[in-house]
Amino acid sequence: MQNADGEAFTMSDHLGEKGLLVMFVCNHCPYYVQAIASSLATDKKLLMSEGIQVLAVMSNNYQMFEEDSPENMKRFAQKYHFDFPYLVDQSQKIGQQYNAVCTPDFFGFNAQGELQYRGRFDNKGMGEASSRVPELVNAMQMIAATGRGPEQQIPSMGCSIKWRE
Repeated sequence: MQNADGEAFTMSDHLGEKGLLVMFVCNHCPYYVQAIASSLATDKKLLMSEGIQVLAVMSNNYQMFEEDSPENMKRFAQKYHFDFPYLVDQSQKIGQQYNAVCTPDFFGFNAQGELQYRGRFDNKGMGEASSRVPELVNAMQMIAATGRGPEQQIPSMGCSIKWRE
């Protein structure tokens, strides 16, 4: 897989001692990705400062959705201060291997590469931020500390991934 500039990345190279968070996102999803992008960048900065590796993957068919093109990915990452790799899944094979279904879709792995979290970002959704519980941050911190994710996990919601026919 590559970033928007064509630089190659492998997920296994980013699996760290404290685990790896893989996020399936896209630029054009207004319901969740755009709504949480600033909080997402802040939360990811916290996780990365604690030694948790972070990768974002865009699996949408960007030929159908120009907003998700590699050039627009660069703009989106700059606008929201994504300081982690934002990768293009041009073949859509990675999204299919993960069984990713929506944007955002979060996958938290422990240091051994075992899936420990597949849940939502937080409890807020489109609601009031003052009562926000950062479920993804809490889960990744638990994984980093214990190697295990929370028993209760609520699936993520968002725009469906746009697959090629």
